[in-house]
Amino acid sequence: MKEARPPARDAYTLILEAIDHGVYRPGDRLVESELAERFGVSRTPVREALQRLETQSMLTRDGRSLIVASLDHNQRAELYAVRSELEGLAARLAARHATEEEVRVLRAMVEEDRALLDDPDALARANRRFHRQIHLASHNRFLVQQLDLLHRSMALLATTSLAAEGRGPAALAEHAAIVDAIAAGDGEAANRALRTHISHAFETRLKLDAAAVR
Repeated sequence: MKEARPPARDAYTLILEAIDHGVYRPGDRLVESELAERFGVSRTPVREALQRLETQSMLTRDGRSLIVASLDHNQRAELYAVRSELEGLAARLAARHATEEEVRVLRAMVEEDRALLDDPDALARANRRFHRQIHLASHNRFLVQQLDLLHRSMALLATTSLAAEGRGPAALAEHAAIVDAIAAGDGEAANRALRTHISHAFETRLKLDAAAVR
């Protein structure tokens, strides 16, 4: 009996993951032939993936080249405003619908992530997993879809706010407060805790941006 092979990921997913993981950062040029070689796929699906990503504003034109898009100050503010609303809603719904198993997974994530405090990139990846778990615990497929799209755009932020001094421990404390509210079934407290978490993350990013201008 032949062993089942996992389904091959398409060019769109591969390129998107590369952007999300920082392989390609805002301003980097994406070359069709180089991407095809890197991912071991033909140029046609790569070309179609690039067109799709351009339509979704993940890529932008620089002359005849496609580059990874970057977000200006206003776009970042808009992104965080929408994120606060949608993530807060997810937390509120999670407080209502999360199973005991889902709450235990969230608690375990917070504890396990403490070991990553000296590695901002790893902590950022863990942070995405934590937020994704809250989205799933909302048990609302349409909200999850919208948050997936939103978090795609978060990849256009070249750095993580978790790299700021002291932000990692503070973020994990905020995560713990979110989980406590979800576990208690307190939707308003969960909403408030998550929105506070996003507000602090945005404030930290603004400080990092201001420092980079010096």
